[in-house]
Amino acid sequence: MATLEVLLRGMAIGAMLCTALGMLRDQPSVAARWSGALFSLSAAAFALNSGGPTTEAVRAIVPAIWFLSLGGAGYFWMFAVTLFEDRPFTPARWGAPVVMTLVGIAGILVRRPMADGIWITHNLIEAVLMVHVISLVWRHRRGDLIEARRALRAPVILLIAVYAIILSGFEIGWSFGLKSRLLDLVQAVSLATISLLAASAFLQARPELFAAPRRAAPDPDPGALDPQDRPALERLQALMTNGELWRRESLTIGALAAEVGVPEHRLRRLINGALGYRNFADFVGARRITAAKLALADPVNARTPISSLAFDLGYASLGPFNRAFKDATGKTPSEWRRQALAEPS
Repeated sequence: MATLEVLLRGMAIGAMLCTALGMLRDQPSVAARWSGALFSLSAAAFALNSGGPTTEAVRAIVPAIWFLSLGGAGYFWMFAVTLFEDRPFTPARWGAPVVMTLVGIAGILVRRPMADGIWITHNLIEAVLMVHVISLVWRHRRGDLIEARRALRAPVILLIAVYAIILSGFEIGWSFGLKSRLLDLVQAVSLATISLLAASAFLQARPELFAAPRRAAPDPDPGALDPQDRPALERLQALMTNGELWRRESLTIGALAAEVGVPEHRLRRLINGALGYRNFADFVGARRITAAKLALADPVNARTPISSLAFDLGYASLGPFNRAFKDATGKTPSEWRRQALAEPS
C-alpha cells in the first residue's frame, strides 16, 4: 500500500510541477499565470508534505515544503479569483494565503492540545475559501464570454474546490485522532486525479485564458470580425446605443441574444472577439458608467439623488452602482459629481 501511495503522490507532484512551468513559460507577469503557478507549486508541496514515505525522501527541504503547502488553499483562492473575476490584481488578494500560512505556522510552533484547535481553524478557513470559489464560479458562469474559461468552471475548478472542502473535513477528523492508512491512500488517489485534471486544463496555458486582456472598446476590431457576423454586430450596436438596452435592469446575455436574434454562444463570440470584453457584466457596465459620468456632471441633475440615477441606469440598488463606479473611475459617484460640478464647463 505504501508503494502505491508513493507512486500516486509522485504522479500528482509531477503533474503540478509541469503545470507551474507551463503557466510561467510565456508572459509570466500576467497575474493569472503566476498566481496559478504558485497554486500548482503549493499543491505539489502539499502532496509531498502530507505523505509519510514521500516526505522522508526530501527531508532536507521539509521546512520549505511545509511553508509553501500551508497557504495552498489561499493560493488556489487567489488564482481562481484572478482568473475568473477579470479585475485588476490588488495586494489585498495576498491576504488569504498569508493568513493561512501564519495560522499554519502557529499550529506548528505551539503544543497540543492548543495546536489541535489552531489546525481546526486552519481547515475551517480553507473550507470557507473554497465555498467562496464555488459561489464565484457558479454565480458568474452565464456572463463569461471566454468559451475556454466557461468550459473549465464546473469540471475542474469546482472539483478541486470540493476536494479541498472534503480534505478539510478529513484533516479536522485527524486532529481528533481519526486517521488510518486507508485514508492516506484515498487522499493520494484524489490528489493524483485532481492534479492530472488540472494539468490537462492548464498545462498549455492557452492565451484566451491567461493572456493579458486587451482593452475593451465600443468599436469592433476589424481583424477579429467574421464578415458574416457584421449584421449581428450592427444590430447589437444599434440596440445598445440607440435602444439603450443596457438600461434594462437585470439584463442577461440570453435576453440580449434574443433581441439581437442570435444564439448565446455567437453573441459571446461577438462581444469578446470583436469588442474585447471578457465578461458580460463589464460590457453592460461600460455603457452604464459612461452614462453615469455624464449624468453626474450635468448641473441639471445636481439635486437628483444618486440612487435615482443608479436605478435609471439599470442598477437594482445603490451598492452595486457605487462599487462599479469606483472600480471604473477610482472615485465614488459623490466625489465625481462634486469635482465635475466645481470645474468650469
